[in-house]
Amino acid sequence: MPDQSQNKTQPVGEPEEECQVKQFGSFDYVIVGGGTAGCVLANRLSRDPDVSVLLLEAGGKDNWHWIHIPVGYLYCIGNPRTDWCYRTEEEPGLNGRSILYARGRVLGGCSSINAMIYMRGQSRDYDEWAELTGDSGWAWEQVLPLFRDSEDYWRGADDLHGAGGEWRVEQQRLRWEILERFADAAEQAGIPRTEDFNRGDNSGVGRFEVNQRRGLRWNASKGFLRPVQHRSNLKVVTGAMIDRVRMDGRRARGIEFELAGERYWVESTIETVLAAGSIGSPAILQRSGLGPGSLLQEQGIEVLADMPGVGANLQDHLQLRAIFRVQGIRTLNAMANSLLGKARMGLEYALFRSGPLSMAPSQLGLFAKSDESVPTPDLEYHVQPLSLDKFGDPLHDFPAFTASVCNLRPTSRGTVHIRSSNPDDPPRIAPCYLSTEEDRLVAARSIRLTRHIASMPALQPYQPEEYLPGSGYQTDEELARAAGDIGTTIFHPVGTCKMGRPDDPAAVVDSRLRVLGVEGLRVVDASIMPTITSGNTNSPTVMIAERGARMMREDRNSGSTLRRAG
Repeated sequence: MPDQSQNKTQPVGEPEEECQVKQFGSFDYVIVGGGTAGCVLANRLSRDPDVSVLLLEAGGKDNWHWIHIPVGYLYCIGNPRTDWCYRTEEEPGLNGRSILYARGRVLGGCSSINAMIYMRGQSRDYDEWAELTGDSGWAWEQVLPLFRDSEDYWRGADDLHGAGGEWRVEQQRLRWEILERFADAAEQAGIPRTEDFNRGDNSGVGRFEVNQRRGLRWNASKGFLRPVQHRSNLKVVTGAMIDRVRMDGRRARGIEFELAGERYWVESTIETVLAAGSIGSPAILQRSGLGPGSLLQEQGIEVLADMPGVGANLQDHLQLRAIFRVQGIRTLNAMANSLLGKARMGLEYALFRSGPLSMAPSQLGLFAKSDESVPTPDLEYHVQPLSLDKFGDPLHDFPAFTASVCNLRPTSRGTVHIRSSNPDDPPRIAPCYLSTEEDRLVAARSIRLTRHIASMPALQPYQPEEYLPGSGYQTDEELARAAGDIGTTIFHPVGTCKMGRPDDPAAVVDSRLRVLGVEGLRVVDASIMPTITSGNTNSPTVMIAERGARMMREDRNSGSTLRRAG
């Protein structure tokens, strides 16, 4: 086993060729990013006592109380303590608006600030990955055991679910009558009830299951990292701002980063692994000279490999937030705008870990087709017993519910491009929402379906009145424009380091997540998805990291990944 004494001390030494950069030692695996994928990788790779693992995270520790109280996402998103606080470019599809593009900047990453919804997607998603990459190991029947192995399912183990794993999945701890009536209305509109969205076919309406344990958020740090931080072969460093991968020709040698005002570089003797997410990973590759040649030349970066796919293929789920005012039924708006209501909510959570403070942002889910010609559901609803104009604003002072709907398989493709070689400069994020006619048509159809559900008898006693986007929008073109006014990200960016066949000019990594044409470098996070999954993307990222770690171990044991001498 490598000598760990150097790994546990303060950084020592300086490379002869760059005296201003201090050396941080040498590790077998250097993982960049302590988010969902990074926590899984650190756990799995450090299981082998014969290897040393370093995990570098730009944010801090996940020890703030609002991370763990489920409703605390309201205080974590848009807060630089826990969020990169990115913003998109002004989007033509959003009628010129720039929107918040939250990404976790803390141990646990986005699993520390997200909606906690446990969702795998559809079996067709993974079968498509297998077809696109030529690797049957990504097919549904092959990845299902990976989902099961990491899962701790509240109902116990069966053919679809696992028990005893690190990734806790529970029912939500409260019900809202307005959401039950919405589910009844959906059923009247022809959408069947379901008790499980994670069986490979997620069609239907039902309550979301969440990554919580007894009313507390269960993030990837709690599940995968904290239980193994005592391992002598694992070191976790927070506050490390990543600059670039240090390259030796076409071989990755390690990582250059800044910590407490000092610049360091750390050597990786087996592999360097980027797990910085769909924004961070392509930006790091581009600063390292791996990316679109013209972009790198514009930023004064030496082009080591002209890879047009780095930062391309950005896909995201755009949610269209339809709001309906109601009467004669309780919603969160009234409770949250009352001092007595706030006190009751706090007391209920303190005593029982239940009530509105234990809520995920959305409690009711619905998967449906925008058109009967679609083979599987292409729409996902997140239905909430509350309403507000935009994230960060106070709840409305009238009772209402929000039915957010997103196109699960958008055809629009965006980009992530660095603005400079300085890692402190946020990248240019252009999702290009609603940039295809197909996406605009699906948006119009989805708003019509929302209206159709709201018109069903189950909701009529509460006199639902459309507040947003407003009943004046009727034609396809009018509804597509309205979608640009009410649309916002649901924080599911993927695809910017897409996995593909070696002859795919847009591919960045192969089916084993190795950066094409580069030795000793992998990307293991949501950025490798060639196409976005049909649902929330956090738990698919857990699966990707699970498979990535197994492939890395297989390659090391087979000798296909070799240590460099010295």
